[in-house]
Amino acid sequence: MRPRLNLILLGVCDVARSTAFFEALGWPRAASSHAGFVKFDLGGVVLAIQSRDDFARDAGYADAQGNGFAGIALAYIARHPDDVPRVLARAVALGAELVKPATKNAWGVAGYFRDPDGHLFEVLYEDGWQFDAVDNLVV
Repeated sequence: MRPRLNLILLGVCDVARSTAFFEALGWPRAASSHAGFVKFDLGGVVLAIQSRDDFARDAGYADAQGNGFAGIALAYIARHPDDVPRVLARAVALGAELVKPATKNAWGVAGYFRDPDGHLFEVLYEDGWQFDAVDNLVV
């Protein structure tokens, strides 16, 4: 696993309102966004926003309020689908808690772990993510 952070994922109450807020800050919305998942290029790292409820459900939480769900995750985008379970296993071997194992979904494969301090990380692979020559995420 090359040390890099690709994505900051925020679960928000109102995607349209949050999108308008970030656009008003001057952050351009990526063309690959859609109403339920909006991306902003922060110079090689992407801020992505989605419904807090959808995010909680994807991460395996029973509900978006309580149960330790903070509505934020840092994400590592793997280069190959086989890397997702490998990275998750390595994190668990180092003391992380597996929240959701590598699971195939409509867009690729993803899983979640909590670091020893309880911070949520997603490890994912999806064909649609692109990187530039110096490994920055491009949206």
